[in-house]
Amino acid sequence: MAEPADYPPFQLGKPRFEQSSFYGRFRHFLDIIDPRTLFVTESRLKEAVQLLEDYKHGTLPPGVTNKQLWGAQKIKQAIIHPDTNETIFMPFRMSGYIPFGTPIVVGLLLPNQTLASTVFWQWLNQSHNACVNYANRNASKPSPTSKFIQGYLGAVISAVSIAVGLNVLIQRANKFTPATRLLIQRFVPFPAVASANICNVVLMRHTELEEGIDVLDTNGNIVGSSRVAAKHALLETALTRVVLPMPILVLPPIIMSVLEKTWLLRCRPRMLLPVQSLVCLAAFGLALPLAISLFPQMSENLFGGSCGDAQWSKVGVLPGPTPLDPFLDEKSKSPCRECFSKPVNFGTLITT
Repeated sequence: MAEPADYPPFQLGKPRFEQSSFYGRFRHFLDIIDPRTLFVTESRLKEAVQLLEDYKHGTLPPGVTNKQLWGAQKIKQAIIHPDTNETIFMPFRMSGYIPFGTPIVVGLLLPNQTLASTVFWQWLNQSHNACVNYANRNASKPSPTSKFIQGYLGAVISAVSIAVGLNVLIQRANKFTPATRLLIQRFVPFPAVASANICNVVLMRHTELEEGIDVLDTNGNIVGSSRVAAKHALLETALTRVVLPMPILVLPPIIMSVLEKTWLLRCRPRMLLPVQSLVCLAAFGLALPLAISLFPQMSENLFGGSCGDAQWSKVGVLPGPTPLDPFLDEKSKSPCRECFSKPVNFGTLITT
């Protein structure tokens, strides 16, 4: 029996969906954040890991399908850290980001917040983000713990200060009616969270602007380090971090301002919180895969040398040696030096 078209020939460690198109990346990240993997049992995880080991050593039992292999890889990648081979704590897995993050989003968007509640929810949100980032870090080339702490503190301070500052300004704005003031306050979490995300990216990855990020050839071999690619990577990472909270923190206040005027919620105010939670869950579930699918994680060099060998930049790995020229380290060994003798447009670069 022919296998479904959704399951191409299995490739160990490779994405199941084509990464050159937005739709392919979207389906890939839907797999990564699939909350159903949170309910995988220990025995099922062991079966998935063993199946992949059998494939790796060429000892697969007869009758194993591509669908089973892709399913096993999905389970392992969702639960096991690829570098440490340790189980990631459930709330900090990518598949747990939406289920465990939605209550925090609901808290951020609660109306009539006090100073203490504003500080608490902003701190809790940045703490959750920091734990997710640390749990899914690149452990093969670990960054100093101080860098994570620096990024975390910068994000918390910027988020809290902007949220508190904007709330104070709105409260002192006498031109607004109480209803208008309440509506505007609901949008305060977005600029606070977006600025904190940018601050976190800058503090965590600013050294890449000086040292560059690794550039690979078509065979995956590192051929040098690029500051040009690093600049594009940081800009587009920051853009993604701004786009991600936009529908999560902007759409629910708009939707709730309409729903609150309906007869049902006016007659049953106790349903406000459950309805807002469902709205936040829907917005979160839609926004996360859309935002992280905007740009590919690997970007092809649009300029080719006489050898015609395409060059790639891998975003998210720690930088190589300090470059001695604007593009690649002069000591880098490339298949064709002409490929690197002119400025290169790296297209889209992103890390999530």
